[in-house]
Amino acid sequence: MTDAAPARTPAEEAAAAPHADLPHLRAVGDELDPSQLGEEAAALAQELPRGSAPTLARIEAAREVVSRVAEVTPMESSRFLAEILGSPVHLKCENLQRTGSYKIRGAYNRISRLTDEEKARGVVAASAGNHAQGVAFAARELGIRATIFMPVGVALPKLQATRQYGAEVILRGHTVAEPLLAAAEFAAQTGAVLIPPFDHVDVITGQATLGLEILDQTPAVETVVVPIGGGGLISGVATALKLRAAEEGRTIRVVGVQARNAAAYPPSLAAGRATEIEITPTIADGIAVAKPGLLNFDIIRDSVDEVVTVEDDDTARALLLLLERAKLVVEPAGAVGVAAILAGLVEDAGRTVVILSGGNIDPLMMERVISRGLAASDRYVKLRIMLPDRPGQLARTSQIISEANANVVEVLHTRHGRGLQISEVELEVSVETRGPEHTGEVVQRLRDAGYDPRLQRD
Repeated sequence: MTDAAPARTPAEEAAAAPHADLPHLRAVGDELDPSQLGEEAAALAQELPRGSAPTLARIEAAREVVSRVAEVTPMESSRFLAEILGSPVHLKCENLQRTGSYKIRGAYNRISRLTDEEKARGVVAASAGNHAQGVAFAARELGIRATIFMPVGVALPKLQATRQYGAEVILRGHTVAEPLLAAAEFAAQTGAVLIPPFDHVDVITGQATLGLEILDQTPAVETVVVPIGGGGLISGVATALKLRAAEEGRTIRVVGVQARNAAAYPPSLAAGRATEIEITPTIADGIAVAKPGLLNFDIIRDSVDEVVTVEDDDTARALLLLLERAKLVVEPAGAVGVAAILAGLVEDAGRTVVILSGGNIDPLMMERVISRGLAASDRYVKLRIMLPDRPGQLARTSQIISEANANVVEVLHTRHGRGLQISEVELEVSVETRGPEHTGEVVQRLRDAGYDPRLQRD
């Protein structure tokens, strides 16, 4: 097998010109006025096409390239999700991919297609997460110098992994916008080639190889559920699935899923163009992108059947389910497809594959998300109970909860709560239960004993 890059069309050569990726910074959603970039970078930011949607032949060629570094990740069946949906459900485990996400596919394909002169200049990227690791790993495998700009507050495991893959990491600023700006300036000053996270045909083509892999492992698939941030993964996967299905004379339904607090695609699709939204905090930070990629948007508009949005509580429940039932560690952004099934947002349209797009989650974030998932599943509840201020009441309520086979985790006892009578105390009890029915049983036992417990929703 030769390592020579496939021949490019004239349009592709234009798109691969020095700094051709600079315009795609603005697709990430952080405001990047070209005037902020300095004269050279601002001039570069006025250029160039991103390419067009990949052909099936190009995706198949990319598969040969990507196979040098990417694993064929497992496809696992889920009986629990199948019972909810009403059709077989399979989990495509890109959380088990090298570097912990699908991102290595697009990064490696893009970097491998650089000319020798471009490779000699090195590559640069900006990211707080999986894209950084994908670019760092791909560059190392190809013997290319990589510089990655990351925000100062990036999670330590992601920072360490990116450095261990051989990249020079430069910490800059406290938001994603500042590393993006720094990467653009670095590219303009040094000649390094900027590797975009999603809005480039080579990146999309690399991600599309995952679609072919799904068809190999589950030939009878009828629906594929895919997380969406900027749109690199779903635009590639949808292209591969639709093109192959058309050859076979059938259809495959593609459903995209976004976090509700960072859902740029529904309003963009309604408007008929990529529009920018204001993001509010979400646990699915890996797909929190304020504006769709422009090429990605065009492909998604034509090839994706539906885009749904999920609440953070549903995502937390999904992460907990995957951990407990499937024994899989998945980051919140990678679990939104499962969240959509749990929330009843995916129509039963036959055999379904859900892509688990990544598994890079900080342990501290994992702890918080698990707690939220337990609360969202009514397995960790807080009860507020007003008690008469006399000896034995705390022991009595604890005994009632214990006799219901629930576990008291934490107790807060106060005489100074707002609205308390002089002869009352307030008890706030954190309790572990087996779920909604068991929680209801605990509450009913307390009521039968003469108390008036109130469930607290955080």
